[in-house]
Amino acid sequence: MQDPAVRDHQAWLGYLQPDGLVVSPAALVDLQVILPRDTREEQRRFLECVTAGTIGTADPVPVIADLPGFLRGFLEWPDNLLYGPDPARPLPEALSVPLREFGEVLEPTAALADAKPTDPARPWLLLVQSLPLGTDLDAAVSHDVRSWSASPARRFERLLRETQVPIGLLTNGIQLRLLYAPRGENVGSLTFPVAAMTEIAGRPIVGACHMLLKRSRLLAGPAFERLPAVLAKSRDYQSLVSTRLSGQVLEALYDLLRGFQAADERAHGELLRDVLARDPNSVYAGLLNCLLRLVFLLYAEDRGLMPGSPLYVQHYSVHGLFEKLRTDAQNYPDTMDHRYGAWSRLLALFRAVHGGCHHPQLQIPARQGYLFNPKRFPFLEGGTGAIPLVADGVIWRVLDKLLMLGGERLSYRTLDVEQIGSVYETIMGFRLEVARGPTVALKPPRGCKPKPQKIPVAQIEPCHTPIQVNDPSSTSACIAALMGHWSRRSVLGSGK
Repeated sequence: MQDPAVRDHQAWLGYLQPDGLVVSPAALVDLQVILPRDTREEQRRFLECVTAGTIGTADPVPVIADLPGFLRGFLEWPDNLLYGPDPARPLPEALSVPLREFGEVLEPTAALADAKPTDPARPWLLLVQSLPLGTDLDAAVSHDVRSWSASPARRFERLLRETQVPIGLLTNGIQLRLLYAPRGENVGSLTFPVAAMTEIAGRPIVGACHMLLKRSRLLAGPAFERLPAVLAKSRDYQSLVSTRLSGQVLEALYDLLRGFQAADERAHGELLRDVLARDPNSVYAGLLNCLLRLVFLLYAEDRGLMPGSPLYVQHYSVHGLFEKLRTDAQNYPDTMDHRYGAWSRLLALFRAVHGGCHHPQLQIPARQGYLFNPKRFPFLEGGTGAIPLVADGVIWRVLDKLLMLGGERLSYRTLDVEQIGSVYETIMGFRLEVARGPTVALKPPRGCKPKPQKIPVAQIEPCHTPIQVNDPSSTSACIAALMGHWSRRSVLGSGK
């Protein structure tokens, strides 16, 4: 059963849809950072900092017009550690970054210092950048042809990296964006919409904002419970996620291989006969290619790079197919391996990505390229014959391993390209061989040079020791006989 505290964090994170990784629900709970259930008082104090403002000719909207008042009032940042808003505590020149190639200077609006920094030369906890009301945080801005045509968010990210202050708060009055840009890693961001935070349904978001940015989270308490440690711990958890995902993707490869073996048997050996006779490894390469297509599409869908039309979501998307198969598995668990159709839907999606689609309700540009080229592995589509009968149960198990991790839904939106690359590395380096009958494969002990051995069952000497249930000695005797057979084969195979 899922921890309610983890579920609470997943709820508000799901609403905000982070761009990259900022905080991990598991890391938050592990560090005892728990979202309060009753946040009425936090919202009341938040509303005291909100006024009505107009952007252009639009109707008034809730805005944070007084940023220093918000930082001191709602978040309770102390005056003596907040630099920039008060002329008595100006920002140091070290926080200004000149861009000589563009004739510009990047500098924050405010900065919060640590009361007891571990490095006195770098006392800054986070930087704050305030923009004119309603400025688009992600739209490129360029005053003339010689200036840097980058978005405010991209400019602020560079400021954080150049000053080596990894945490930043960017605001345009109607949004609060928390950025985390650790050195050598991709940036992650969380955007809190001010309008949503003024509503009753937005109380969890108010609670989350206060939980992460309040004075006690930044300045008080043990170091391992403060915001920098929480953000770093979340990145550590994400590394564990990529490691566990790599193992599951390898299992998905095995599932897909078994699925195509069953489809070949249904086709009386016609599906894979030619390709196995010519190059068995091309079957492995084709199935590997299929998994990489799925990982690519899951990442693209989570990033909003694929169409959002109902036609795509309901009839083409990988996430939509997963939800359909999950419902089918709950309602018809006994027939999942006797139902077909999911594979055909994936093939249609692969074709649409490669060749494009120009339907009034579904516009997909032709990507062409190497990954989705249907001519590389014709057996995936049945070659010159019918589409392979890969069971829905196979596709369900493959997608379940790609999308579920420890009972929780995995978001590819939070994975870095490097982490996806580590998944790719895990499923590389294998080869496919065809066994001519029942065969046992044995891996050599660690440190041994011989390659894994394939022993036909018919050649294994019988074990005369009957195996007794719960009797390790009898089991060990038979395993020893089998290992002895492997050892003799290894010696003979080495030419000794």
